[in-house]
Amino acid sequence: MDWTSGDREIILVNTAGREWKVERTADLESLWESIGEDDFGEDERLPYWAELWPASVLLGEWLYRNQSLINGKKCLDLGCGLGLTAIIGASLGADVVAFDYEFPPLIFAKENAVLNGTPSPLWLQMDWREIALADNSFDYIWGGDILYEKRFFGPLEKLFKRVLKPDGKIWMAEPVRDVSTPVWKKLEKLGWNTSLPLTEKAACCSAEMTVNIREVVPGTSN
Repeated sequence: MDWTSGDREIILVNTAGREWKVERTADLESLWESIGEDDFGEDERLPYWAELWPASVLLGEWLYRNQSLINGKKCLDLGCGLGLTAIIGASLGADVVAFDYEFPPLIFAKENAVLNGTPSPLWLQMDWREIALADNSFDYIWGGDILYEKRFFGPLEKLFKRVLKPDGKIWMAEPVRDVSTPVWKKLEKLGWNTSLPLTEKAACCSAEMTVNIREVVPGTSN
């Protein structure tokens, strides 16, 4: 089913110093009901992209507070979904590449950049297990609520090592929950340095969560 051609709705999101319009499919219930047994295999091709998560709202605010750092820098948005944080980054002067595993969210993301009158990032369909990016090419990498599965850790850590510049930084926005807690210890053991510069409540689509912003930088062994 083509979820980019049906009824749509616009969500209004206040973050990063302004109100943002995020368009998505309006019929989320039918979208989830359309998921077949094949979608629950190893890849779990579930439509998480159709939701907008509080972690992305706080990540957008974090980018806004760090505009001086990302302005003019090469940045990578992981699992961009509907495109909010990639669009915010581009509006702040960053040179953003944004990718998602699925194709439909990239259609919405591209149109959301136009809807908000911002420069458009470079949108890519890519699997982070099959990296199609140049080595040492990004000053900053960020992602919102993407560590909800333990199996994501290995491919993401490999991506970090390959495409982040030696003096680069990674910003991960994650709800406060047990599933991602071991990630930071594992990264430390592998030679990364991690810190927790921000914890705040964030709300979106009637959902409110306490969200952490984690900063990850290469250690001496990376």
